[in-house]
Amino acid sequence: MSTLRFKALELVSQRKPLEVSLPSHKISDYFGENVFSMNAMRATMSTENFKRLRRTIDAGEKVDRNLADAVAAAMKTWAMSKGATHYTHWFQPLTGATAEKHDSFFDLTSDGEAIENFKGSALVQQEPDASSFPSGGIRNTFEARGYSAWDPSSPAFLIENAGTRTLCIPTIFVSYTGEALDYKTPLLKSINLLSQAALPVCQYFDKDVAKVYTTLGIEQEYFLVDKSLYEARPDLVMTGRTLFGHAPAKGQQLEDHYFGSIPSRAHAFMVDFEKTALKLGIPLRTRHNEVAPNQFECAPTFEDANLAVDHNQLLMDIMDRVAQRHNLKVLLHEKPFKGVNGSGKHNNWALSTNTGVNLLSPGKKPKENLQFLTFFVNTIMAVYKHADLLRASIASASNDHRLGANEAPPAIMSVFVGQQLSAVLDELERTAKVPMEKGDNMYLKLGIDRIPEVLRDNTDRNRTSPFAFTGNKFEFRAVGSSANSSSSMTVLNTIVADQLIEFRKTVDELIEVQGMKKELAIIQVLREYVAASKAIRFEGNGYSREWEEEAATRGLSNIKSTPLALDVYESDLTKEVFTKHGIFTELELCARHEILLEDYIKKIQIESRIMGDLAMNHVVPTAVAYQNKLIQNIRGLKELGLEDEYTETTLESIRRISRHISIIQNNVFEMIRTRKVANKVEDVREKAIMYNEKVLSFFDVIRTSVDKLELMVDNEDWPLVKYRELMFRH
Repeated sequence: MSTLRFKALELVSQRKPLEVSLPSHKISDYFGENVFSMNAMRATMSTENFKRLRRTIDAGEKVDRNLADAVAAAMKTWAMSKGATHYTHWFQPLTGATAEKHDSFFDLTSDGEAIENFKGSALVQQEPDASSFPSGGIRNTFEARGYSAWDPSSPAFLIENAGTRTLCIPTIFVSYTGEALDYKTPLLKSINLLSQAALPVCQYFDKDVAKVYTTLGIEQEYFLVDKSLYEARPDLVMTGRTLFGHAPAKGQQLEDHYFGSIPSRAHAFMVDFEKTALKLGIPLRTRHNEVAPNQFECAPTFEDANLAVDHNQLLMDIMDRVAQRHNLKVLLHEKPFKGVNGSGKHNNWALSTNTGVNLLSPGKKPKENLQFLTFFVNTIMAVYKHADLLRASIASASNDHRLGANEAPPAIMSVFVGQQLSAVLDELERTAKVPMEKGDNMYLKLGIDRIPEVLRDNTDRNRTSPFAFTGNKFEFRAVGSSANSSSSMTVLNTIVADQLIEFRKTVDELIEVQGMKKELAIIQVLREYVAASKAIRFEGNGYSREWEEEAATRGLSNIKSTPLALDVYESDLTKEVFTKHGIFTELELCARHEILLEDYIKKIQIESRIMGDLAMNHVVPTAVAYQNKLIQNIRGLKELGLEDEYTETTLESIRRISRHISIIQNNVFEMIRTRKVANKVEDVREKAIMYNEKVLSFFDVIRTSVDKLELMVDNEDWPLVKYRELMFRH
């Protein structure tokens, strides 16, 4: 009997839901209590300094030394009053995870007296070791200097861990020479760019608009498995996904898990991590069962995009920590189990003004609808022009397993807008002249005036679309569950900003040079954009083979592998759109391209090594041992003169086991040999492609034989926790 597997199953059978106590029956009583919020600032700072800080945050200005000292003193007072002894600059390096280096408030005076100290200089800047993080060649191993710098727009917070509290200060992370080494720096730049680009377009319609905000709501899908079962699967521990495992008799085909009753242990875990998240100001509102067994989802309300990304990164960390208390493991890999749905991170993106208007929500007045159409059409146009870049923004070794797998959006980038809005756009494209009426009752005789008659949810939902309009926002559904959303949001913000700048320039030329009325100029440019971007709009089934064929005729790319998807970072169009707006330099773009390729190589390399180890050291010995049992059984029967049909059937089983063992051994050997050849390739792109096309090609062959052996070998001998146990044991 496989001791580890059955010990794990025995432990699972003894598990009970952990009781969770809440601070209050009202979430509003404890929401944000571990955040250095505006209320906390107001309570710990002078009125003058508080107002200065508010102005600095709202205007995006630099913090001067005196204000930094005042904020640092207030932060220290607040954090220590809640039991914090240490602080850290919390940043998001290009590893995909978050990073932190803790320092104590404790200090010694020149006289050797112990004091608690935290100055503005420590708040504003720290110096983590930059050489130990991915840099794509920007930093050499011997060049260690890098800087984390405070981001005042994202509030500091307290993390509770092992009975202690640490003050976490959200920061950016840059090299000694100024290049961004994190996800937050370009995201902040893109948010600022989009605000600046959208503002003059808004002022076509409302002169009172002074600022445009990027809002974001990130839905998070994940799997839960028992910690003991997880630890009994080396592939899950090392790669986040199961490299072997035969599909159970029951998977998700009955469709009975989705929105079903939440299992007790999962529910207790959800309540616990939500409590922690809500204390940290993460506005979680939704929890439910997802489609696959043991798959779940949580979702917050909309927030400022920078804060939403920070909160999602923090949330993933919280979920992992809290799961430990419940003897559970959160799986954030995009495809932890073959044959059932993988997990995504749906990014619900919109734009709003300081006057409270959602620019992607149809209004009740004709002018509001023209404003809506302006931002709606420009977004579609931006996606059309930069579809390959948007595809690259969600590319990873793990997401490759999910995209287009009859469960998630395909690798083909398209936009779904729904039947009614499609009809409006088609009418706008067809109409050569647009009759207008002057005055407050001006309207467009295009059917556009009918939009106010429809509720916000004026479209059906299309879960096969990677980029879908869902009533008052665009939902980028192709982002992977383990990804940092900064990558995709930086791209989306930048391309939409670039498009709005071009739109404003074109409209102004029509007004100033040709003397065209503003509304007519706007409509003319929108008509051109609708016609030009029509190929990107698709209302049908994105999973179908017919769509792949149709997309090819439309000239849309279908890039299924990460190494090829990342090629767009080397294109002139990508370099131009990023560099001219100061989001990335060419050096930073080149570095990120190399980092992403290296990440892909390393992940496939790790999976290959684990696969070889499990196959040769766990599966093959088990199969050989079971095969010997069958041989001994036949010999015993022959000695007793009991040869019959059973003997022949057993002989056939022995032959089949031998074939599968041979296939596994030969292919593992060839995979290792191919991997060694690939490792000698110096060009990182060429190496990534070789890993994708050569090394990865052995995975399915080896897996098929291993999974066949799982069905043949005695259940009590099989060493690996099975799918039915991972997905259905609560």
